[in-house]
Amino acid sequence: MVNVPSPAVAVVGRHNSGKTTLIEQLIACLVGRGHDVGSVKHHSHAGFEIDYPGKDSYRHRAAGASETVIACPGQMARIKSVEGELECSEIVRSMPGHDIVVVEGYRKSGLPTIEIMRSGNPADVNVAEAMLKAARAGEPLGTDFVQRYREEERRAREAAASADAPAPDAPADASPADAPADPHAHTAEDDLAHKMPDANTVAVVTDIPEARQAAVLFNVPAFDLDDVEGLAGFLEEHYVRPRISIVIQAGGESRRMGQSKATVPFAGRPLICRLIERLSPVADELIITTNEHDRLGFLAEAYPDLDIKLVGDAFDFRGALPGLYTALTAARNPYVAVVACDMVFASAALVVAESLVMVDTGADVVVPVNKHGFEPFHALYRRSGCLPAVRRALDRGDRRAQSLLEDPEVHVEEFSQKRVLEAEPHGGCFINANTPDELKRIEDSYLEE
Repeated sequence: MVNVPSPAVAVVGRHNSGKTTLIEQLIACLVGRGHDVGSVKHHSHAGFEIDYPGKDSYRHRAAGASETVIACPGQMARIKSVEGELECSEIVRSMPGHDIVVVEGYRKSGLPTIEIMRSGNPADVNVAEAMLKAARAGEPLGTDFVQRYREEERRAREAAASADAPAPDAPADASPADAPADPHAHTAEDDLAHKMPDANTVAVVTDIPEARQAAVLFNVPAFDLDDVEGLAGFLEEHYVRPRISIVIQAGGESRRMGQSKATVPFAGRPLICRLIERLSPVADELIITTNEHDRLGFLAEAYPDLDIKLVGDAFDFRGALPGLYTALTAARNPYVAVVACDMVFASAALVVAESLVMVDTGADVVVPVNKHGFEPFHALYRRSGCLPAVRRALDRGDRRAQSLLEDPEVHVEEFSQKRVLEAEPHGGCFINANTPDELKRIEDSYLEE
C-alpha cells in the first residue's frame, strides 16, 4: 500500500446520541460502494485492555516490550505504549492508504465533523434549541451557544429575583431551596458547552426539527438518522479519496532517445513497467496512450489484474494539448492524472496529495510549480472542467499545455515545491530522460542508492 495520507472525518455527538450505530452503518455503506475505510474510536478512559493476562502477547508486554505486533493470516494487531494521549491527527497520519478514515469522537481534532443529534436524547434537544436560537440571531457557527444563553437566562432570573425580593424581615430560617442557584456551580450545561457544533461542522444527522432548521440557516446539509445512503453520498462527493484515472503518455518513437521510451531498458526492464508499478497502487483506472499497441501488448500478460487500457492518439498531429485531450477523453473517472512515461521517479503519493487539494479547493487543475515553472505532466485534471477548455484551445490552433493553465474559465491551483516534498520527501518527481545518456545517468544514480 502506498504511504499516502488518508482523508478523514469525525462523527461527534453527546453521550447516547447514537454515534457508534451511525458509524457502523456508514462504514458498511461506504465499503459496499467499493471504498477502503479505516476507523478510529476515541476511548475516554485510560488503561483499556485488548491484550489480556495469560496471552503470549501480554507476556511480551509484561516483560518490557514497548510495542508488540500480533499477526496471523489475514489479520494484524499492534499494541504500543505511548506517553500521554496521541493527537487525532497523529493517529490518522499513521493510517495511510485508505479512501477515508471515519473517526468516532475527537471533537477538537480540527477534522471535518458530522454532528449527530437524536430526539430521544434530552442533551441533544437542548443543543438543538440553542443552536437554532443562535442561527436565528445571526451568530456564526462555532458560537458557544449553551454558555451564552445560559448566561442570558441567569441574568433574567437575577432580575426577576430582584424584582420579587422578600421584605427585610423575612424569616432567617428560610429554606435553602428558596435561594437562587449558585451561578458558578458546575452543571450538565457546562459539559454541553464543550460538545457543541462548531466551525468544523460540515453536516448534521438528526430527527430534531430545530436542528434541521438551524442547519438550513447555517447552510449545513442535514440528513435523517436513517439516511445513511445520503450521508455516504455526501462524503463521497466531498471527502472520500476520489476515483482517479492515471494516464501514462507513452507516445511512440522518440527521435532524441532513438527508440520508444516505453520499451527502453531501465534497470533491466522496460521503462514503462517501472511507471506502471509506481503509479498503479492509486489508480482506479490505468491508461497508456500509445501508437505502439503491438509493442506494448505484453503488458496485459505481465499485469493481468490491472486491466490496462491502451489508447491511440485522438489526433494525427503532435503536441502537449492534443495528448492531454486524448487522456481526458479516454478516462472514465472525474479526476485524471497525466504523467509522461520517461518520469522515472513519478510519484503515486504526489497524485493522491494533488487529489486531496482538488477536493478541498474545487480546482480544475492542480499543477506542481517550481523555479522552472509549471509541471503539467505530473498534474491532476478535473475532466469536466478541463475537457471543454482543451477543445476550445485546439479549435483555435493552440497546442500548448500552457494555454489550458492560462484559460480564465479554468480554476488552476498551484502545488508548491514545499508541498511536493511533503508528499514525496525523496523528490525527483519531475526528472525525465530524453536521451540515452540522460537515462544512463539516472539509471546509474538509481542503482547506486
